[in-house]
Amino acid sequence: MAEEVQKTESQETAAQVEEVVVQTDHVQPAEKTAMPAVEKDAPVTLPETDEASNKEAETPKSSSGDDAESEQKMPESGSFKEESTRVGDLPDNEKKALDELKQLVQEALNKHQFSAKTTPTPTPTPTPAPAATKEEEKKETEAVVAEEEKKPEQPSEPTKLEPEIAAQEEKETEVIEEKTAPEVAEAAEDDGAKTVEAIEETVVAVSSSVPQEQLPQSPEPKPEAKPAVTSENESKGTKTEPEMGPEEVYIWGIPLLADERSDVILLKFLRARDFKVKDAFTMLKNTIRWRKEFGIDDLIGQDLGDDLDKTVFMHGFDKEGHPVCYNVYGEFQNKELYQKTFSDEEKRQKFLRWRIQFLERSIRKLDFRPGGISTIVQVNDLKNSPGPAKWELRQATKQALQLLQDNYPEFVAKQVFINVPWWYLAVNRMISPFLTQRTRSKFVFAGPSKSAETLLRYIAAEQLPVKYGGLSKVGEFAAADAVTEITVKPAAKHTVEFPVTEECHLTWEVRVVGWEVSYGAEFVPSTEGSYTVIIQKAKKLASNAEQPVVCDSFKIVEPGKVVLTIDNPTSKKKKLLYRLKTKPSSGHQSFKDELCCA
Repeated sequence: MAEEVQKTESQETAAQVEEVVVQTDHVQPAEKTAMPAVEKDAPVTLPETDEASNKEAETPKSSSGDDAESEQKMPESGSFKEESTRVGDLPDNEKKALDELKQLVQEALNKHQFSAKTTPTPTPTPTPAPAATKEEEKKETEAVVAEEEKKPEQPSEPTKLEPEIAAQEEKETEVIEEKTAPEVAEAAEDDGAKTVEAIEETVVAVSSSVPQEQLPQSPEPKPEAKPAVTSENESKGTKTEPEMGPEEVYIWGIPLLADERSDVILLKFLRARDFKVKDAFTMLKNTIRWRKEFGIDDLIGQDLGDDLDKTVFMHGFDKEGHPVCYNVYGEFQNKELYQKTFSDEEKRQKFLRWRIQFLERSIRKLDFRPGGISTIVQVNDLKNSPGPAKWELRQATKQALQLLQDNYPEFVAKQVFINVPWWYLAVNRMISPFLTQRTRSKFVFAGPSKSAETLLRYIAAEQLPVKYGGLSKVGEFAAADAVTEITVKPAAKHTVEFPVTEECHLTWEVRVVGWEVSYGAEFVPSTEGSYTVIIQKAKKLASNAEQPVVCDSFKIVEPGKVVLTIDNPTSKKKKLLYRLKTKPSSGHQSFKDELCCA
């Protein structure tokens, strides 16, 4: 009996250990999911770079002038280079990771795991119960052991047939395991003492009532037959699943595993998790689950108003073909707009939905084919930004960026911060050491005097809005009309000539970044004895000129050339931008006709 009690005790303790393990398994995922969120909060709210902070440390007088601002931007040497989206260009280890992820996704689609409503998180309540039951069961088992030690005479009777009893004890323990299972379940309802007494009685009853003749008639085959039946039933049930077929899951309008575009999407999740397949698969499942909970498909077609159209908008493309998104934080200096957007939680949630809707519509226009453009360039204008004192804006922005980072992996090709104030750079110095090199390499910073120059490095002038130093605006010229860029040396004059051989109407746009130069235009005819016509008398244009782009036109009736003169009296280089367009003149004879008539 002592040996039997010890076995039952070991079984009980094993059951306790199993219970503890199961409970910790339920608690651990919550902790694991919470930890990355804390790690992400820091880089999401303040995405800066080590390179920028180091340069700022070298020039602590950030507000002293243009020279300090020029060193606040990130150097080109740390610029981010996008990886290939073509499977054939991937290294072997990345190809293997992609294949493994596709297998996991296919299994999930076959089992309809993406559409299954699983909520394992709301069951952390049973955690306090095991502590009390464990202590009670320990005390009760110690009492049982003490009582059994007082009666050592009983187990001496069956010592006559040691081999047979040994076999009998093995079967007894199996019977005990089968009987203790339901009794342990009842222990959750009754107190621990009753269950231990019940187990003890079953042990005594089995050991005293099973003679040698009944040994071969063990009840083991009966419980084993039931699982066999259930397994057959389960196998019958599983036979019906293939008839349903794998589920179809769409993400950003692309069906998973349907074509090669799906590989591009899966690569985004893999790169976001450093090609750890299980982590990437978990992120993908969480993203699909979140999209259903957030109602993305319904959100895309909703009308959420146009109050925020000037705060976030898409405009043009960069030199590599990426669409460019502008985030203008200075618009929230408008108190009415700020209160209407962030004054309470309901309005902040509406802003969040509007921001997600805007991003979803932008992503649907990307090219997910291998080798296509499937990322966006973000330009963050911090001019007149409300700053860190605006708690509501910080909370809404932080929440939005957290959702974007968790559910929109690898959609940003570059983050360009312009008109960066001193306080933003100060925080950058504290946060940048915690960012990875991959994250830091995507960020570029520029102070107010270097913002236009920095943007022109990545975005062509015909694609860059006028307010940011380019020539893109609503008017006679379009984005297809290319812009010529020329550097004007310090203390020098530069002339641009437009030769004209036919009668036409010539229109041109001119801009000098930062101006502080003189501009003039004239027409010089090719015919001897003709007079030069002054189109625009030379005049100095200040950096804060009301008209940042000069638009001129001239009707030409004879062969000649239009000459633009830029006089740079400063000690700094200037960037000259210009483009022209010709239209045939109506109502006048062409040069060829005049020559024929003559």
